[in-house]
Amino acid sequence: MEQNIQSIPIDIQSSKLLDWLLDRRHCDLKWQNAVKTIREKINVAIQDMPENQEITQLLSGSYIHYFHCLRIVEILRGTEASSKNIFGRYSSQRMKDWQEIVSLYEADNVYLAEVASLLSRNVSYEGPALRKQLAKAQQLQQELSRREVECQSSAADLRERYYAACKQYGITGENVARELQALVKDLPAVLEEVGKDSGKLEEQIRLYATFTNFVCEWSEPVLPMLTFAQTRGNTTFYEWRTGKVPTVVERPVDEAAPSGSATDDMIDWGDFGQGADSAGVNSGIAVEDGIDWGISVEPNSEDAGAGGIDWGDSEAAPIEIEIVDVGTDCPEGVARGEDASSLLENSQSRSQFIDELMELEVFLTQRLSEMGEEGDVVSMSQFQLAPSIIQSQTQKHVREMLSQVQDLLHRLTTLRMQHLFMIQASPRYVERVSEVLRQKLKQAEILVLKGATMVEKRQEALEEQSRLEPRVDLLAGCTRDLQKLIEADVSKRYNNRPVNLMGVSL
Repeated sequence: MEQNIQSIPIDIQSSKLLDWLLDRRHCDLKWQNAVKTIREKINVAIQDMPENQEITQLLSGSYIHYFHCLRIVEILRGTEASSKNIFGRYSSQRMKDWQEIVSLYEADNVYLAEVASLLSRNVSYEGPALRKQLAKAQQLQQELSRREVECQSSAADLRERYYAACKQYGITGENVARELQALVKDLPAVLEEVGKDSGKLEEQIRLYATFTNFVCEWSEPVLPMLTFAQTRGNTTFYEWRTGKVPTVVERPVDEAAPSGSATDDMIDWGDFGQGADSAGVNSGIAVEDGIDWGISVEPNSEDAGAGGIDWGDSEAAPIEIEIVDVGTDCPEGVARGEDASSLLENSQSRSQFIDELMELEVFLTQRLSEMGEEGDVVSMSQFQLAPSIIQSQTQKHVREMLSQVQDLLHRLTTLRMQHLFMIQASPRYVERVSEVLRQKLKQAEILVLKGATMVEKRQEALEEQSRLEPRVDLLAGCTRDLQKLIEADVSKRYNNRPVNLMGVSL
């Protein structure tokens, strides 16, 4: 029976080990006071240690407990052998200090309570804390990797949107402001081509006018702007407004003359004032001898005499100034200001041109739809008295005419043309567009820098993981060693019964 009991293992939960030892009177309840005294003696003793690699390794960074002290005593027996007297005692203070420490540890089994507390702390606190830090470092690396990919993707998306926007403007995006201004320089030629192609709308305009007159007996002229452009092209707004061809077209100068360069309108004063005295230089006027200007001023005379300047009577009636509207003094036949712009450059006439194109498009679209439904006798009888231009139309021909109108309309209303018209109307629009596009690139650059920051932080998290992993391994190894030592020590107290510490896992 007793032999069967000896074979039954003693299972102890590691978190309850210290309580188990105290309950069974293996350790004293006041063991912590004794440990405090022992720790002070250990701190003093380690200040004077022999040069030994194993001792250095024992004392480096790890918590020194009872079993370390036993090993240090064993090592000192070899290093301090010369200090042993004839009575077998050591005269070395080092050996005396560590032997005293071992004796204090063994009194009331203080060492067993300490290592049990150390084991429980490693299992319940130190191990979980290190594992938590390690998991946090690994999770942070994954999060930073994800954010790095997001930054790279967003930066690429912003660049793609930048170049897509530039493509809509019809530029490459290398120098936005310069390229936009270059497009505006080509705008008159594009509009001139549209005006020339509007001359091909004669049949569409005539069909619309005839149809309107036949159905509604409409006597007013239809599509006046298209009719005018169809015969005269993209002429000046002055010619559209007055019906007369201008003799002189004075277009505004887009680019100002460079600073420091003389133009034809500037006055060349020559070397005026050179060689004059200081008074002449300061006043900016130099009077040369021998020139009679016919004007003299008498500062001391109260009344203007002969040869003086008659300034008029200050009490006389005030001078009336007549304000004349700008442009009213423009000579006949001279196109100036808005009158000098072409029909498609002028916003007012261009809007009317586009409106009439859309009106013509709607008519042809509706007519094409109606022609597809004119298969019954009633609808055919409605156009028996219609002019030949209406009756002779076929769906194919009307579709071709509609295609011509839609082509012109598309060429004037594309997003690129809208931007060009805005740039032409307001030079500051170029600055705004350039700034909006630059913001996309700037945001992309910021995201690239942010992605680089993510890489640096991820590297820091990787270094933190590399620093924590050895600590986790070291703690796990120390805990396993403590587990074996405690199990062996407790087993001796129970006639070598097997002892198992449960829950020791890091």
